[in-house]
Amino acid sequence: MLTQLTVSNYAIAERVELQFNRGMTALTGETGAGKSIVLDALSLATGGRGDAGAVRHGAKRADITASFDISGIGEARQWLESQDLDDGNDCILRRVISRDGRSRAYINGQPCPLNQLRELGATLLDIHSQHQHQSLLKKETHRRLLDEFSGAGDLALKTRLAWKQWQKAQERLDNRRQSADETEARLQLLRYQVEELDRLTLNEGEQDQLEQEQEQLSHAETVKQYSHQAALLCSEDEISAADLVRQALHQLEQLPVEVPALAETLQMLGEAQIQLSEAGSNLRRFVDDYEADPQRLQDVEERLSAIYQLARKHRIQPEELPELHQRLAAELAELDDSEGSLEQLEADVLNYRKAYHAVADKLSESRKQGAATLDKRVAEELAQLGMPTVQFITQLDTGNPEPAPTGHEEIEFLISANPGQPARSLAKVASGGELSRISLAIQVVVAQTSTTPTLVFDEVDVGIGGGTAEVVGRLLRALGESGQIICVTHLPQVAAQSHQHLFVSKFSEQDATYSRIETLNDQGRISEVARMLGGVDMTEQTLAHAREMYTKGQATHH
Repeated sequence: MLTQLTVSNYAIAERVELQFNRGMTALTGETGAGKSIVLDALSLATGGRGDAGAVRHGAKRADITASFDISGIGEARQWLESQDLDDGNDCILRRVISRDGRSRAYINGQPCPLNQLRELGATLLDIHSQHQHQSLLKKETHRRLLDEFSGAGDLALKTRLAWKQWQKAQERLDNRRQSADETEARLQLLRYQVEELDRLTLNEGEQDQLEQEQEQLSHAETVKQYSHQAALLCSEDEISAADLVRQALHQLEQLPVEVPALAETLQMLGEAQIQLSEAGSNLRRFVDDYEADPQRLQDVEERLSAIYQLARKHRIQPEELPELHQRLAAELAELDDSEGSLEQLEADVLNYRKAYHAVADKLSESRKQGAATLDKRVAEELAQLGMPTVQFITQLDTGNPEPAPTGHEEIEFLISANPGQPARSLAKVASGGELSRISLAIQVVVAQTSTTPTLVFDEVDVGIGGGTAEVVGRLLRALGESGQIICVTHLPQVAAQSHQHLFVSKFSEQDATYSRIETLNDQGRISEVARMLGGVDMTEQTLAHAREMYTKGQATHH
């Protein structure tokens, strides 16, 4: 359950720190005081959409932390353990929203993606809002609520997945049938092209190596001729470089006196004579050993010609041939193998169809049983809410011949306002006030089967008043006896029956507006109930009425 909520710099709240207990907590206050801050903060802490505009004016960021005690909440604990985020019985969700719109999320102090915060939040908290009155007019909502009440959510998901698999198999079969001729033509072309590339077996980088080798082989005679001439010039010719160096050395050796300045030059000439002699020897050995290879040259040129020709054929650069080979081979394998034969595709469709109907049949049975119980339970709640003659009927229409991802049946909530009258859709029958009470009855019934430990009701009692309001309070308190209920309400009859009462107010200071939330004691609760009853002018009569309502609300449940 939720144990603590801390809100910093969000909307008009500078710093709010709230402690929550088990049972039913009422949240009240004047219009515009900021009652929505608590619910919006809880929504953000559990992965709801953030808005940079909600950061308090003048602050850099809004910071929201919600702490939960998860002892006894197996689903949340399992999720945390699977993500290596468990921290005993405590679970702390944190959300930070910067003024520039960036948002960061944390679970037990560890940064996490927003979708993880949302997944975990769904196991800890469920918000029922007044907007669900309008969503109650949509058949999609009816289906979701029935599946939630029936515990058929897992079957509904499996049905949707089975339908998708079936449709994908059917699509593959249809495509194969429609494009059989084109596919066969493509297969023949691919086989020819891949076989041609298989025969070439061009390796990565082979073309560059062949071109370099061709360059060497095609100039073999020229290389040999020039190398021979170089050998002569180095040391074998009468006017070779070695002979000229020897003459220069001889001239210097004839000097009549030793000249120290020329010592290094004499050494250099001596070394040059040795190097020229060795260079000449190397060149002679190279020329003697070097042989042109016309046959190898022909082989290389034929290989390069085959590469260039095939590249021109496919209108690509020669170096792109290996990649083309891989791509065409992969496409051939896909068409040839992965799609399977026509018979295999037909068998797949049949198997997926059977799998869909098997799980959809189970879903239908679960819905049928759940609908009967839901109708009975909602009727009981409606009777308490002052609508004893209204019949609530969950219609399961199996008349649609087309299979659907949502199962065999269309689901719609119908009501009959009076005995003997035909049941009609909510949109055609229910007034605003009636819709509010029907929505509340359904939400209360569904909440009783919810595995979510904390249920938040946001002004679900809109459009309800008088004696019915007292019943609403009783229903919400009864839910709180076995869990945790947080209820934003404008009804004093509801607030008077809560276990805990939070009061929201706002005040201005130095041209800034602040929101304040406080936990009320008994006297404070009576005063707030009186305000809700009588508005601005607080009379003794109003206070007496409030005291009586509060005392009755608390005594009724003891």
